[in-house]
Amino acid sequence: MTTMTKLNTPNRLTLLRVVLTPLFLAAMLLPLSHRYLWAALLFCLASATDFLDGHLARQRNQITVFGQLLDPVADKILATAALLAFMQLGWCNIWAVMLVLTREFLITSVRLVAVSQGMVIPANRWGKAKTVSQMTFTALLLFLADLRNWVPALPMSDKAFTLLANVLMWLVAAMTLVSGLTYLSGARKVINFTKD
Repeated sequence: MTTMTKLNTPNRLTLLRVVLTPLFLAAMLLPLSHRYLWAALLFCLASATDFLDGHLARQRNQITVFGQLLDPVADKILATAALLAFMQLGWCNIWAVMLVLTREFLITSVRLVAVSQGMVIPANRWGKAKTVSQMTFTALLLFLADLRNWVPALPMSDKAFTLLANVLMWLVAAMTLVSGLTYLSGARKVINFTKD
């Protein structure tokens, strides 16, 4: 029996999110017709797996350590791809990207320390709110970018669109910082960081 057949449905959905990420990135950056629309649809599909895998895991009592670890990693892979693409297109300030990625690497490191001590610390409410806002803002910007390309009458200049994109991504960065600090505060109470 292969590893894939041993995985339950929620974990397969999580893995599907990882697989969809490079497809989303390719749709964003390749010179395709309606590329932002295709990217938005792929992003929405990948984001939907994030809500569905957790719902099914709880409903079917299929919560696993593998799923609890992989789910936030899959989220980070998808979110990082979107941020890097936005930065490539000039839609996102590099410092906002740096702040988000620093938080993600730090929290992932703390999760690994927790696992080494036999604990799994799930995402908190702030982390979930950050994920939802980032997914919502990303999809919104992609749909709007496609509309701007195909509806010339849409009253939004390049400068206004870039400003909107940066404001939304800075809001995500701020929520990322708050969720990270909240997570670290909770982790300090259960993890022994001095343990060999």
